[in-house]
Amino acid sequence: MTKQETQTLEAEIAALTKAVQRLADAADRQQPAMAAVDTAVADAFVFNAESTSLTPVAHVSTPDLALLVGIDRAKATLLDNSLRFAGGFSANNALLWGARGMGKSTLVKAIHKHLVKTVEAVPALVEIHREDIAALPGLMGLLRKQDRRFMLYCDDLSFNRPDQDFKALKSVLEGGLEGRPDNVVFYATSNRRHMLPRQMIDQESATGIHPNEAMDETIALSDRFGLWLGFHPCDQSEYIDIIEVYISKFKLNPKYDWHADALEWAKTRGNRSGRTAWQFVQNLAGELGHFVKF
Repeated sequence: MTKQETQTLEAEIAALTKAVQRLADAADRQQPAMAAVDTAVADAFVFNAESTSLTPVAHVSTPDLALLVGIDRAKATLLDNSLRFAGGFSANNALLWGARGMGKSTLVKAIHKHLVKTVEAVPALVEIHREDIAALPGLMGLLRKQDRRFMLYCDDLSFNRPDQDFKALKSVLEGGLEGRPDNVVFYATSNRRHMLPRQMIDQESATGIHPNEAMDETIALSDRFGLWLGFHPCDQSEYIDIIEVYISKFKLNPKYDWHADALEWAKTRGNRSGRTAWQFVQNLAGELGHFVKF
């Protein structure tokens, strides 16, 4: 190679290097930095993916932990895990899965409410919307730098953009070089134990991957949750018990036998659940001239 050819090649390499740097700088400008946040201003926050910030929540609407009946095993297990985490000890990520309306997300919020009342160093509750799962790695990076501990929670977890969301969650739970931050535990709720949508399995099949391999992927994701807590439809007796607890809590004192009405209420909605019980209690309270809320 002649001297002139060498100089030409060096010039081309320098130009290419500058072009790559300009692209990198442009990408950095398009990717907003995580906003600074004072996590001492509240005990609960909602993650805003657009502004990459945490919005404080002054009041979390949830019943006291003692009012959640019919899910005793899940309640005790998640409470023990959360108390260990709040105390600075090892704790597991948890997947709360199962029947709709049986208190999966309510349990997470109620346990945090219990911690606020009972422990000295209260972890902050941070909700991330399922549409923003792809932003999880960035949020983890934000929380990792804080002195406080965090219960990160996603309600009704699913994957709108499987390529981004699935991989982001999988890497955050245990993967990656840094792993999960010591000051963060992740709780998610889902109607299914294995969260891979049917259409994603179909997509994997269309690309030549055997359906069983696609299912193995979602099982591998579920396995990254140390706790699997199942929630199942309540029977008639449990449904009535839930209503009785609420009636006692709010001192409604109906002057007639409300049981038949409660069963009819559930029948018209096609299921018996904690949510259905609460809706009946709200209706009953209105009929009796009361207003009830948590």
